[in-house]
Amino acid sequence: MAKRIRVKDIFSAETNHQYTVMGWVRTFRNNQFIALNDGSCLANLQVVVDLDKIDNETIKRITTGAGISITGLLIESQGKGQTVELVAETIEILGDCDPETYPIQLKNRPSLEYLREIAHLRFRTNAFSAISRVKQTLFYGIHKFFNDRHFVNVHSPIITGSDAEGAGEMFQVTTLDVNNPPRNEDGSINYKEDFFGKATNLTVSGQLQAELAALALGRVYTFGPTFRAEKSNTTRHLAEFWMMEPEVAFNDLHDNMDLAEDMLKFLIQYALDNCKEDLAFLEQRLIDDEKTKPQAERSEMTLTEKLKFCLAEPFERLTYTEAIEILKNSTPNKKGKFQFPIEKWGADLQSEHERYLVEKHFKKPVILTNYPADIKAFYMRQDDPKEGVAGPTVSAMDILFPGIGEIIGGSQREERLDKLLKRMEEMHIPAEEMSWFLDTRRYGTVPHAGFGLGFERLVLFVTGMTNIRDVIPFPRYPGNAEF
Repeated sequence: MAKRIRVKDIFSAETNHQYTVMGWVRTFRNNQFIALNDGSCLANLQVVVDLDKIDNETIKRITTGAGISITGLLIESQGKGQTVELVAETIEILGDCDPETYPIQLKNRPSLEYLREIAHLRFRTNAFSAISRVKQTLFYGIHKFFNDRHFVNVHSPIITGSDAEGAGEMFQVTTLDVNNPPRNEDGSINYKEDFFGKATNLTVSGQLQAELAALALGRVYTFGPTFRAEKSNTTRHLAEFWMMEPEVAFNDLHDNMDLAEDMLKFLIQYALDNCKEDLAFLEQRLIDDEKTKPQAERSEMTLTEKLKFCLAEPFERLTYTEAIEILKNSTPNKKGKFQFPIEKWGADLQSEHERYLVEKHFKKPVILTNYPADIKAFYMRQDDPKEGVAGPTVSAMDILFPGIGEIIGGSQREERLDKLLKRMEEMHIPAEEMSWFLDTRRYGTVPHAGFGLGFERLVLFVTGMTNIRDVIPFPRYPGNAEF
């Protein structure tokens, strides 16, 4: 094949030179003008077909979706909407596309719901190509942020014998015959005959393994797929998603908040600096969608304004106890407008409460700390009792963003062996199965802290999409494991 130049690069290439481009036809107008895209950028290259040089049979095969190779002369464009155009001298059809059956017709913008049904083809739309490039930028940005701060990337296992969250909502991994598994005398399944010789599951978090590494390497982070067998059929939940989890030795809760805030601001700014064209497109797309909604349901901010909103000021930091008082006395709570009314200390905050604090009360991102111990995981450091607080709390933190609610959850970890053992006993977590984890508290324990960022939630926020199933190529959720 001839050496080709990417569409993104041809816009800055020298004119009056010959180039070869390859891509897919977005539109073909008047049997003369091809809009060509190769996925390298949002913009299409206009190709002018020289009818004296291209035969009729080839022209008939130039249809939306077809894959083609074009060689021609790059010239300054005389038309509107583009600075340069390619005058085609040769066109080769690499792959035909039947316009009668091709499901993506750009004349009528297909709905997001429809595109989820053909997820294998939706990359070919402007929206999903833009989302994919923004996602790649954020992915690289995460590695850059931690690499520049001398963190070590640790690959935590996907198959695990422990439940980091203690919730039990895990996908089981087995090679046993599920219709006729071997059993013990008491009728329970004999996992000693399974591949690993014990019951195993897909991981819900790499945190516990990250702690092991941090307590030797100092600064580490994991970044990989995680799985939750939680039947949450919502616009913010997935059964399979990517999680990024840093863990830092000698950090306390305040250090943890600083790291998380610095990281989020870095990533948002990184996207704004490196994805201008794609974010501008996604912003206009959001504006167009908002016009179809009732005025009361429209967002108060554009996408760019929402992103800059998170950069403008330091995040507001307050305790869960302070937040409960604000919510209890809020107008929506007093007028019964919350779906889940806040009545007393100990309530598990919902997205509507988190968004009220961010969007209405403080008008900035919020970090909530010191949650009730009863609604948090076993590994979170137990706080000393405080006057005016209704029950025991832990050194946990959640970062809340506009339009999305919780985007990061983390804590200072319980480094004191006696307190950790007691908490595990209260939550019925068998200490003998976690002896490897407890060894870090037996041998040279130190304060440490970390957090988890659901990567797709970050992408959801930065792209302005409203359903998390639209920011992952092949979403997994209850009842769906297509492609």
